Amino acid sequence: MGIAAAERVGEGRAQVFWRVVREAILLATLFLVYSAGRQIAARHTGSAFDHAHEVLSLQNWLHLPNEAAVQHWALEFPHLIKGANLYYASVHAPLTAAVLLWLSIWRPKAYSHVRWTMVSLTGLALIGHIAFPLAPPRMMPGFVDTGLLFGQSVYGPDHTGGAVNQFAAMPSLHVGWAALVALSMILITRSRWRWLWLLHPIVTFGVVVVTANHYWLDGIVALVLLAVSLPLLLRPGLHADRPRTRNSVPPRRVLK
Repeated sequence: MGIAAAERVGEGRAQVFWRVVREAILLATLFLVYSAGRQIAARHTGSAFDHAHEVLSLQNWLHLPNEAAVQHWALEFPHLIKGANLYYASVHAPLTAAVLLWLSIWRPKAYSHVRWTMVSLTGLALIGHIAFPLAPPRMMPGFVDTGLLFGQSVYGPDHTGGAVNQFAAMPSLHVGWAALVALSMILITRSRWRWLWLLHPIVTFGVVVVTANHYWLDGIVALVLLAVSLPLLLRPGLHADRPRTRNSVPPRRVLK
């Protein structure tokens, strides 16, 4: 490799590094703003349990599966519940961060689409947290807090204290972010295995229900908000930096 080529490689790596640093700072700032908003929402939790009864009544009217019955069935399999607790606590944020990091390095143009879609989804969710404080199922009669049961709780026994607003169940960003990550990776990558990303939101939806952290409607509303935000993801340029496959290369013209 010549000196000029080596310099270009070094400059490219430096650009990638500073781009990742810049995006990390931006996302951290947005997360702090979101966290502050959740804390503001936590001050208005007087109606959270009333809203929970309303959600359960609406789900019953819609003939959605009874979450308590689903959870009690799942509790017959302790290893399943322990795995669900672990998935809930350990996959949501790390996997989302890993996908964003990968996109920012290898698909920077597509990454900007995903970033602003996530900002929109999260902002809309924050409005929901503030406007509709909601006690999660694990705080309601008939449900079990599986995190406390197996010593895997990320919240602890105190429902009113701590740094996390536990009354921000509506909508579920666990489901919303998982669906966005899956959709983004399916649209942006070309691997034949990319459809397996669909397992992430499906498993996440099941996990938040059996652990009694969210209602069905929390996940459904999150998916609706994602649909509202999709124009930001699907705007022109999403595939600008996706590698071409052999089939995408136009055939050469044969001169006669």
